[in-house]
Amino acid sequence: MSFTSSVPLEARLVLHWSPRSPFVRKVMIVLHETGLLAEVDCLRSVVGMSQPNETVMQDNPLNKIPTLLLPDGTALFDSRVICEYLDGLHDGERLLPRERDAYFQALTWQALGDGFLDLLLLWRNWYLDRGLAYDQAEDPYLATFALKTQRILAALEAQAERLAATPFGLGHIAIGCALGQLDFRWSFLDWRARYPRLAQWYATFQQRPSVIATQIRDDQAPT
Repeated sequence: MSFTSSVPLEARLVLHWSPRSPFVRKVMIVLHETGLLAEVDCLRSVVGMSQPNETVMQDNPLNKIPTLLLPDGTALFDSRVICEYLDGLHDGERLLPRERDAYFQALTWQALGDGFLDLLLLWRNWYLDRGLAYDQAEDPYLATFALKTQRILAALEAQAERLAATPFGLGHIAIGCALGQLDFRWSFLDWRARYPRLAQWYATFQQRPSVIATQIRDDQAPT
């Protein structure tokens, strides 16, 4: 489905971007879903916890991507802010519904997906930086990361039918990106076997053209 922008853009938008960032992927899916992809120039930007990027930090002192530069030079971050901004620039069905209950449900699902992503990124950095096994139970942080992951997946399993019955929106995108990150960096966990309803919902999510077009990939840029 293609939409047109309802707000004239005097100049192009610029997105600090990476093909392996799940939070950037959220924004890219929104751009595809809203028909705004052609309005944005993607600037390859490498950031890391121990790798400050001076170009990014000029626009976002947090040294994080995605960061979106508007035509007037204003910088928007993080993905939640950028996605909501983009959702107001097109004339199609909103990814954040306007009805109050549906709006807060979408925000809550987005918070769950984003929180899951944060957890997965922290978990991986924690064990890699310390040379530990990912499931080293005697490390209390690793044990907690593993417990939270199982609880999140169980909660999503319980809500899978509601996710499937609710019109596609930003909450679905956030959760789908989190599960995509799980497959990208944590494929050995084999989560689908334990959470079949969630796996079925995710299989449908993966069939969307916007999701196919934004598959996470590692381009081997230094981190």
